[in-house]
Amino acid sequence: MQRFTDKTVIVTGASSGIGAAAARRFASEGANVVLNARSREDLEALAADLDPARTLCVAGDIAQIGFPDDLVARAVAKFGGLDVLYANAGVATSGAFGEASDEDIDRVIDINVKGSLRCARAAYAELKKSKGAIVFTSSASGIGGDYNMVIYTASKGAVTQMTRSMALEWGQDGIRVNAVCPAMTRTRMAGDLMENPAIEEAFYQRAAIKRFGEPEDVADVVAFLASDDARFVTGVNLPVDGGVSASNGQPNFPALS
Repeated sequence: MQRFTDKTVIVTGASSGIGAAAARRFASEGANVVLNARSREDLEALAADLDPARTLCVAGDIAQIGFPDDLVARAVAKFGGLDVLYANAGVATSGAFGEASDEDIDRVIDINVKGSLRCARAAYAELKKSKGAIVFTSSASGIGGDYNMVIYTASKGAVTQMTRSMALEWGQDGIRVNAVCPAMTRTRMAGDLMENPAIEEAFYQRAAIKRFGEPEDVADVVAFLASDDARFVTGVNLPVDGGVSASNGQPNFPALS
């Protein structure tokens, strides 16, 4: 498929994991891809595998006021417009909330919530011109609670709600807004958690598909939501979680016979 030929896509949090997988997927379907993350070195390593004529690296922190506007401006200056924003950048923290610091709260909210909002606002005018699409990365934690992850869950709950509200407000401008909600996925951010046998067992009890997600599992759904195949889909927070959210929090034990 070449669903993104001559289209320009910004991917934030593109240096690894789901963001990198999505960037590769968009590029494979013909997109001009604007890669963003804080580490230029990581971006350039990813860009080395892509077509240099259709790739732009813009290192920077989406939590920094003014940077999302610069990111969009550079994308437009390079490729002439913008068709898709994949606002994927995010961070996580875990632990007892009663012991959380102000720095913990600010870091997660500034990137996951404020950064995502500012990226969408910066992209609005160009996406209105192109009748484009936004895809956010929310989380299974954004549609259900998680033990010892109050700050992260609060931030992703905000992303879930901004997806719905933005879709309602911007639909009249021809902009579709959706989100993917992954559960445990093999990324650098989830690495330590995935090495914990207790967490693995808890996940397997709740999931219908008995494995952790891979970045490509999510990237494929991101590409669908961003494409014209999803032209009548907006305001959706789509679980990509192996069936975890279908369990309603209950263990998924095999039927006994």
